[in-house]
Amino acid sequence: MGPLKAFLFPPFLLRSQSRGVRLVFLLLTLHLGNCVDKADDEDDEDLTVNKTWVLAPKIHEGDITQILNSLLQGYDNKLRPDIGVRPTVIETDVYVNSIGPVDPINMEYTIDIIFAQTWFDSRLKFNSTMKVLMLNSNMVGKIWIPDTFFRNSRKSDAHWITTPNRLLRIWNDGRVLYTLRLTINAECYLQLHNFPMDEHSCPLEFSSYGYPKNEIEYKWKKPSVEVADPKYWRLYQFAFVGLRNSTEISHTISGDYVIMTIFFDLSRRMGYFTIQTYIPCILTVVLSWVSFWINKDAVPARTSLGITTVLTMTTLSTIARKSLPKVSYVTAMDLFVSVCFIFVFAALMEYGTLHYFTSNKKGKTATKDRKLKNKASMTPGLHPGSTLIPMNSISAPQEDDYGYQILEGRKDTYTHCQN
Repeated sequence: MGPLKAFLFPPFLLRSQSRGVRLVFLLLTLHLGNCVDKADDEDDEDLTVNKTWVLAPKIHEGDITQILNSLLQGYDNKLRPDIGVRPTVIETDVYVNSIGPVDPINMEYTIDIIFAQTWFDSRLKFNSTMKVLMLNSNMVGKIWIPDTFFRNSRKSDAHWITTPNRLLRIWNDGRVLYTLRLTINAECYLQLHNFPMDEHSCPLEFSSYGYPKNEIEYKWKKPSVEVADPKYWRLYQFAFVGLRNSTEISHTISGDYVIMTIFFDLSRRMGYFTIQTYIPCILTVVLSWVSFWINKDAVPARTSLGITTVLTMTTLSTIARKSLPKVSYVTAMDLFVSVCFIFVFAALMEYGTLHYFTSNKKGKTATKDRKLKNKASMTPGLHPGSTLIPMNSISAPQEDDYGYQILEGRKDTYTHCQN
């Protein structure tokens, strides 16, 4: 207030004014002083609030870098956690993006999954206000990662576009989460005895490649397997029924290994084979029966119809077999096609047998008629019911030439009488 009062009330002004004026200036000065005090109080309050906000904890990039450097200092990624103390427990879970297509010829199927593994590594514990470090794939190669592999895979591809599809998270208590996206062509041995009404359980097996049970143990998380919407899967001929998981121990020369297996239950849809095989085979059999209504004397028509239906059944059986592997056992489809083929072939053989016996009967009748005709030709002019009478009383002509002329001019050399 001192400088402000000196600025507002110079000494020469205070000496030259009366007491009333001095009183007015005094009240004005007190009012301005109160305003200045209130402004100072407001500034103090803002300063207090700002000081409280500034003192809030912050995490800077340098702090995270310092944490990672301290974790990796002296860290050996060639050694598993708790080596020589206890086995490392790996908790796994799988998210299925899609399944399919299923290839029955090569007996394999394609699956797209996100595979997640979780374990504890005491060497990665840190003290910070951050509870978890969310890192990308650049950190994966610097820490220990389980050597998990898929036992029944024929081909596996990790997704690398636009960057490696891998995720790494480290909690402050040493828990590590590692996920990656994979597309796997896995074996699925199909039992086709009931084809095309068959059902299958296609497995997906994984385990550690080098660590036996006393080094690494695998366990399922809860929930262990989750699936996306099946209506977008490329199963085509199959319907997804459900899935189940199991844990087994494989005894080998190098040790006992924990094998984790997921079974995907599939059921085949019959729509495709009903349209492509069953209906054409049934219609072909019915078509072969049309020959029974054709006249038996129409040999070209019945023969061509029978041969056409037999060749059609042969083509249909070949086409039905193209979508299957060359298995040595008989499937339900083979049995159905074989029965249809037997019906068609039997219809053709029926007409062949009928024609054979009918032609033999006609042949015997024709032979008898031919013999009668030959006998009649040996006695010209003879009709049934007539009797030959020798003409002994007729004398032969004296001249041979004349007699020959008479024989050549006349056809009848005998005279016959009706009874």
